[in-house]
Amino acid sequence: MSLERFADSRALTLGVELELQIVGCHDYDLAPVAADLLRQLRGARLPGAVVPEITDSMIELSTGICEGHADALAQLAEIRGALVAAADRLGVALSGGGTHPFQDWSRRRIFDKPRFRQISELYGYLSKQFTIFGQHVHIGCPSADEALVLLHGMSRYIPHLIALSASSPYVQGTDTAFDSARLNSVFAFPLSGRAPFVQTWDDFGVYFGKMTRTGVVSSMKDFYWDIRPKPEFGTIEVRVLDTPLTIEKAAAMAGFIQCLARWLRVEKPYPPAEDDYLPYTFNRFQACRFGLDGEFVDPKTGEHRSLREDIVHTLGRLEHHAVELRAEAALRLLRLELAGHGNDAGWIRATQDRERLLPEVVRQQTLRWAGRAPAP
Repeated sequence: MSLERFADSRALTLGVELELQIVGCHDYDLAPVAADLLRQLRGARLPGAVVPEITDSMIELSTGICEGHADALAQLAEIRGALVAAADRLGVALSGGGTHPFQDWSRRRIFDKPRFRQISELYGYLSKQFTIFGQHVHIGCPSADEALVLLHGMSRYIPHLIALSASSPYVQGTDTAFDSARLNSVFAFPLSGRAPFVQTWDDFGVYFGKMTRTGVVSSMKDFYWDIRPKPEFGTIEVRVLDTPLTIEKAAAMAGFIQCLARWLRVEKPYPPAEDDYLPYTFNRFQACRFGLDGEFVDPKTGEHRSLREDIVHTLGRLEHHAVELRAEAALRLLRLELAGHGNDAGWIRATQDRERLLPEVVRQQTLRWAGRAPAP
């Protein structure tokens, strides 16, 4: 199987995908009603799409092509409105968060779709444990070679994106001591982690050909990398973010990634090098485990500092690009969170410390997702 052509795409356009929890309003456990929710939305005119995910207690929404932060927020708000109205009619609710805090994975059911059945047959129980919830952000790239260069440049900031978006501290009723426990489930899959260090589409095609000849992969969908090229869209897809608790945070994360992409593309501060990946796994673990307080090893200098410190420094370097992209509000929201609870994992833990009841935490999460609760 040959690698497909990289589609035409305008530089720095955005697309956002969000995987959401569907929960019952009586116990706030996951509710297996994705098919019913999709039926409620049939015929709705949305700027993007709503589709099933691997188990029937989750749903995925996606925007259309967005120009920037404000456009992404507007599209997310319109899709959220339709989803919340549909959920209200069914007596269920929707929530962000990278994991559901107390659901039992063994009770999940695979959504009846050929690809999901195939994944279940291949991966067994891991498929049900994949009832986790992430945000994916697509960045438009005008050529395949530019996409690969941007992918490697963006990889330096994977721990920053994990720490900022982390919202999965609880798994099956237990505080895992991780800010992002979700990514531990992703790492269980083969072909997760980082993409190979190739910088041209021709070289990537050689790699893809070798992988398909082994029978290990049959398409780009078989790669679960932290960032992967999406040739059918003409984008790179950043896949490490936990689903935020609000659409405002989701749009802010997309705006932050767009600003990073413009900075990397225009100023080229870090020419890609394979040695940049030497501290990659360490930095990734630190971000998952400790969030903003994790340790970051600078790939170029070897200097150690906190992720919080490096994020603040990076936000300063992006200010000009935020102005050019009209994304100042996105960076402002992230700065406010850094000064407050830090990330959504911090908010979830603080709410559980106060309420001492995880179903109540989820109830408050649903209010935040629906836009029915005041900002913390």
